[in-house]
Amino acid sequence: MHDDRSLVEARLRRVLDERLRPAVYPESVPLDVAVWHAPDEPVPVAEGLAAEPEPIAVGARWGAPWGTSWFRVTGTVPEAWAGKTVEALLDLGFDENMPGFQCEGLVYRPDGTPVKGLNPRNQWVRIGAPVEGGEEVRLHVEAASNPVILDYHPFLPTRLGDKETAGAEPQYRLARMDLAVLDETVWQLVIDLEVLGELMAELPVESARRWEILRAVEKALDAIDLQDVNGTAAQARVRLETVLSEPAVASAHRVSAIGHAHIDSAWLWPLRETVRKVARTTSNMTALLDDEPEFVFAMSQAQQWAWVRDHRPEVWARVKKAVADGRFVPAGGMWVESDTNMPGSEAMARQFVHGKRFFLDEFGVENEEAWLPDTFGFAAGLPQIIKAAGSKWLLTQKISWSQTNKFPHHTFRWEGIDGTRIFTHFPPVDTYNCSMKGSEIAHAARNFKDKGAARHSLAPTGWGDGGGGTTREMVAKAARLRDLEGSATVAWETPKEFFTKAEAEYPEPPVWVGELYLELHRATLTSQAKTKQGNRRSEQLLREAELWAATAAVRTGFPYPYEELDRIWKTVLLHQFHDILPGSSIAWVHREARRTYERLADELNGIIDAAQRALAGEGARELLFNSAPHGRAGVAAGGAGTAVVEGRTTVTERPGGGHVLDNGILHVEVDARGLAVSVYDIEADRETIAPGRAGNLLQLHPDFPNMWDAWDVDEFYRNTVTDLTDVDELAPEGHGVRIVRTFGGSRVTQVLSLAPGERRLLVDTEVDWHETEKFLKLAFPLDVHAERYASETQFGHFHRPTHTNTSWEAAKFEACNHRFVHLEEPGWGVAIVNDSTYGHDVTRTVRTDADRGTTTTVRVSLLRAPRFPDPETDQGVHHFRHALVPGAGIGDAVREGWRINLPERVVPGAEEVAPLVTVDQDAVVVTAVKLADDGSGDVVVRFHEAHGGRARATLTAGFEVAGVTATDLLERPWADAPALRREGNEVSLRLRPFELVTLRFTRA
Repeated sequence: MHDDRSLVEARLRRVLDERLRPAVYPESVPLDVAVWHAPDEPVPVAEGLAAEPEPIAVGARWGAPWGTSWFRVTGTVPEAWAGKTVEALLDLGFDENMPGFQCEGLVYRPDGTPVKGLNPRNQWVRIGAPVEGGEEVRLHVEAASNPVILDYHPFLPTRLGDKETAGAEPQYRLARMDLAVLDETVWQLVIDLEVLGELMAELPVESARRWEILRAVEKALDAIDLQDVNGTAAQARVRLETVLSEPAVASAHRVSAIGHAHIDSAWLWPLRETVRKVARTTSNMTALLDDEPEFVFAMSQAQQWAWVRDHRPEVWARVKKAVADGRFVPAGGMWVESDTNMPGSEAMARQFVHGKRFFLDEFGVENEEAWLPDTFGFAAGLPQIIKAAGSKWLLTQKISWSQTNKFPHHTFRWEGIDGTRIFTHFPPVDTYNCSMKGSEIAHAARNFKDKGAARHSLAPTGWGDGGGGTTREMVAKAARLRDLEGSATVAWETPKEFFTKAEAEYPEPPVWVGELYLELHRATLTSQAKTKQGNRRSEQLLREAELWAATAAVRTGFPYPYEELDRIWKTVLLHQFHDILPGSSIAWVHREARRTYERLADELNGIIDAAQRALAGEGARELLFNSAPHGRAGVAAGGAGTAVVEGRTTVTERPGGGHVLDNGILHVEVDARGLAVSVYDIEADRETIAPGRAGNLLQLHPDFPNMWDAWDVDEFYRNTVTDLTDVDELAPEGHGVRIVRTFGGSRVTQVLSLAPGERRLLVDTEVDWHETEKFLKLAFPLDVHAERYASETQFGHFHRPTHTNTSWEAAKFEACNHRFVHLEEPGWGVAIVNDSTYGHDVTRTVRTDADRGTTTTVRVSLLRAPRFPDPETDQGVHHFRHALVPGAGIGDAVREGWRINLPERVVPGAEEVAPLVTVDQDAVVVTAVKLADDGSGDVVVRFHEAHGGRARATLTAGFEVAGVTATDLLERPWADAPALRREGNEVSLRLRPFELVTLRFTRA
């Protein structure tokens, strides 16, 4: 037989495009359209429905950037259409290639009942099936003219990302607005041929099945009269029945399809628009569930569910019914799909606390899976947080984006820093926006790394990022792929059903230990510095507010601000979403975030001040309130008292220029360039700075990644560097020196200080930043030989190599830390701590002089200046605080990291305040002291072993205790907790390395 594949395949494409798809709607009549443009922000539904619209014609331009227009469409179903299926086709000017990334609409009936959402791949609204003829049609569309930010030429700077700079130029042109007859037979034929054509293209040429499909398709095309498609479609479908009924082979890969719409809580649109995106998508999905009995839809992010509840009660009623039916599934158990690299320990825990509690309270649903398809890598502390929240599974897809190394598993157990293992799945379909194309399903089967041991994978199915969800076309394709020869099998299942089957078939999968590092999007650790600072400071203020409010409540009857703290936590958690905290959203999002963090700081400071004054009482004595988990200046952790400061610091002229700082612990030389050429540990008789090098060195790099400007920094940025050594001013100031530099259009002011009695060189940096496409680093070349270094992560720390022996290590050229980076030789180490930065890099070289020592350079990432999606990223004034801590063990790094993030507060009062809880072991760090969320008055204390070793600890409550229970993160009794021994107000226990424990004390 001659090979005529190309001929038949080309014929199929043309017939589909030019004859069959147009014949799906063989008859149509235009609708009358009128529009009212809301003057500013979106208006309530009742106001939009009541507004008086003006006529508008198809083809007219509409929609200023970020505007809202209310379209009214009216018409009459022709009498001649009686008995037929009729739909309204409402095309607002869509580009079908941009679902979720441009204009969208939500359709209402005149009484305000939502019908469904409109987007580029979902433009129809059912009028009747069948109609009687003569029906009056009246629909209203709340249309959002969201501008296209990520266009066909992506990453071009644009002012459209902020309402304040976007202008008023109409963005869209009104397209088809018709009533039309739906020919379901032709529609089904189109799906038949699409499925077979897509499957055929994925099969080997030598496969008999490929040729069987080809011949069947050819016969079907022969049966179609191109001048009477609607009259001949049924007989064409008959010729496909046999080939569509052949069952899959027994060994076929099994795909669990889960209806999904990954909706970014903010990204190329502001938070307020996401509220409406979620309403559109949930309206669509509840309607689709009514039409498709096998379909199952899962939605994550409790915040988005809360938005529907609070802003669209009519949609919420439909959602609640679908949840009760078991087909609209709350997924993930987190408040939002957050970044997991940068949120602090407590914040990461609270993502699960607030997310799981929402689903429990609203639906009685206990989530057992963490659902994070699009998050940019996963910190090594996450597995035990997932487990401590009562969950046991994790799903993500994003690791498939790694540029250098292909991850070796799709199903595995992920082991965190404490030894906790979580059953984890990466969908081999390599997308969280699966549309049931044959190429996607075939890719999942081919790509699956665990063949021979397992055969299940998951496919999140539906348009995402900007929402939209699953379409009826996807459901129809899945139905044909349920059991079809040549394809993986497809079945709609819930996340729980998938994970239960996958874990049962693969009880001993391979294990991956440590962080799940995404070899991409590394610059998200630095972009939008003020968003990151707002997050860190909010986390610390929440710690303080809970600690002092709980202490004051127990000691003085202070009213514990349950509702305020709950609301503030949820706001902070929302802003940890994986496009807000990472700095990859439009300008509008970050402008709002800055204002939100300022408002939260004012509110939290008010709570802290009120609680501390209640504790301090009336008096003039200066009391230092110590919020850190370690004692300082003679004041116990979590207590208040008179600070004791010993020693003195001298600042003298340095021969050859510069100054010398000395406090008897460290001897620091700052040369005439304002660089630390010596940081000498007097007790250890040891120099910190590598010979011939200088610390506090600001370095400037060009920064123009190949794509994903706000997200990426490419390794070639290191090829060019400018050391900023010119000095405008250098003068003594307090216990240190003040340095001023200018470069480009920017100015840096630094104060290097050495306080009495302290083993740390403080580096306070103010940058008035006006560069573009530049990367600013702060370097400390250290005289330390270390093959690995420690970075703090949630509830512990994680080691990374300093070398680049393999491609896996070389790919980690920019990494995340929380409060500290620590490296050491046996017996002596160095820590660099920070109050608000995350990105850093560590490199090592061997010196070639007689010394032949190793220089290990730690560089802190301060600022970037990408132009997309925010062309003004980070322009303006920034403040950073770092400290170099010579002679530091890991415990010193932990302590100093907490200290720099929780500065002292001095309050006038009458007497000292004893801590609410004390711990007798320095390695055990208390991360939260609070009252129980249920309002019972119980005291909840969360802590972990922080040094990476075993610990025996005794916690002593500063109040009478009636009982104590180990709990999970949701403050419920937890069987997996360590054994406790209680005597009176003391509780003793043993902890594994990095073990996380939550105790709930019932007060007597």
